[in-house]
Amino acid sequence: MAGGVVVTGTADVGRVEAPVTVKAYIICAFAAFGGIFFGYDTGWMGGVLAMPYFISLYTGIPYDYSTGLPIGATKEQFVLPSSMQSLFTSILSCGTFFGALLGGDIADFIGRRPTIIAGCFVFATGCIMQISSTNQEVLFVFGRLIAGAGVGFISAVVILYMSEIAPKKVRGAMVSGYQFCITIGILLANCVVYATQNRADSGSYRIPIGVQFLWAIILGVGLFILPESPRYYVKKGRIEEAAKALAFVRGQPLESDYVKDELAEIVANNEYELQHIPQTSYVGSWTACFKGSLSHGNSSIRRTLLGAGLQCMQQCTGINFVFYFGPPFFKQLGTISNPFLISLITTLVNVLSTPISFYTIEKFGRRALLLTGASGMIISQFIVGAVGVTQGRLEVHNNAAVQAMIAFICINIAFFATTWGPTAWVVVGEVFPLPIRSRGVGISTASNWFWNTIIAVITPYLVGADEANLGPKVFFLWGSLCFLSLTFAYFLVPELKGLSLEQADMCMQEVSPRKSAGWKPTHTFAAEMHHVEDNAALVGDTIEEKV
Repeated sequence: MAGGVVVTGTADVGRVEAPVTVKAYIICAFAAFGGIFFGYDTGWMGGVLAMPYFISLYTGIPYDYSTGLPIGATKEQFVLPSSMQSLFTSILSCGTFFGALLGGDIADFIGRRPTIIAGCFVFATGCIMQISSTNQEVLFVFGRLIAGAGVGFISAVVILYMSEIAPKKVRGAMVSGYQFCITIGILLANCVVYATQNRADSGSYRIPIGVQFLWAIILGVGLFILPESPRYYVKKGRIEEAAKALAFVRGQPLESDYVKDELAEIVANNEYELQHIPQTSYVGSWTACFKGSLSHGNSSIRRTLLGAGLQCMQQCTGINFVFYFGPPFFKQLGTISNPFLISLITTLVNVLSTPISFYTIEKFGRRALLLTGASGMIISQFIVGAVGVTQGRLEVHNNAAVQAMIAFICINIAFFATTWGPTAWVVVGEVFPLPIRSRGVGISTASNWFWNTIIAVITPYLVGADEANLGPKVFFLWGSLCFLSLTFAYFLVPELKGLSLEQADMCMQEVSPRKSAGWKPTHTFAAEMHHVEDNAALVGDTIEEKV
């Protein structure tokens, strides 16, 4: 393979990856910056929907900024219709759904790094269209759709890129950095919206949109100096380039035994998987994600359903209800004078809680976090719902009860931010074998955005005063769905803490998810593929292997 390039292989399971270096942290931290796109765009829309200027622009109802009241309408009437809120919010998620699928596909053709850069250009184009819109609903909607496609490119491929270059000992913490950047993006969006909310001109909504150009410039320019994923080069059979990229991301010289051993393991694993997932046609590369038996934990369809299902379960926790529709919902509670400030506080809780996962995800593992987080969210959300339908009702005028609701909403956010928020992304990056990894991560990310779209579409109708008007009762729905998330995690999510991507592949072949926490690797793929010369290699010697 690859023209007879010689690399060094080992059967020692302790030598399949180089020690962690500062360079690996820096590369992953910069790649995680892609989460800013996701978070910022999630954060600014909810605030803009409640801005007086924006509401006047699309409803035609004038607003008196000196008194803070609409002219010729009541405060209750001065809102965007639920259908318009639903369209403006959900259309971005629709774009990201298709962008994630397309991004995962393109990443296998041109590479992970160029695909992310392309996503930055697509995103910037969508931002231009949104800024150009005044009261042209169609232009604004198409701008949101195109910007969403760019976010989809970035959200899918950044996870793929980070998972493939992060060292196994800190991969969970590094990929959790992506979720942390999402929370920072939401916080920045809330800060900008808070600063511009009372402007009596188009700057009130154009400034929050325009700030996004900065994220595209930083990520797009920065990725020109970062390396391509070595696993992408192995998939393409470009072993020499894979060795150079691996040496760069591991901070080791090209001739290092660590680089040779890890490269040999990646190559051997790819050869093994290709025996079970043959690459035929373009269509075949997609259908390969859905082959195998549902009863086998290592089958392609089981992995695809795991990735897509986990992202669905993450969205069904209802977390984006708070971030998409926070200000309008808090406004409905009646006793809150500044819903923007409360929304800013909930966002700050999200940001400050997420870094805890950097430690806990490697200390306690993926499964423990998912199970604990789902349990905590169930309790918190049922308390919010119970208080909301009793002492928290508008006609009761009980400020203490509303404050308690806000407190438990913050506790719910903290549970999500330390568990399901980062862990779902970490697991998705770990469970797919190299031949279908790009498309598998793309499908999983698209699932996230699909359910994100569904929630964004239905939520205004669930809580809108002109529709179902559930109000706090909606938290009974989210709490019930968290039961489903808890069950899914218990039966289907494997524990892959501390394993290389190749060892994670081996773990899913050998044990069920519920027994995976106790699994330890006993051999390498280099040994399994008979890339060892004699039995001495099985006790840790290195050997020369042609690949």
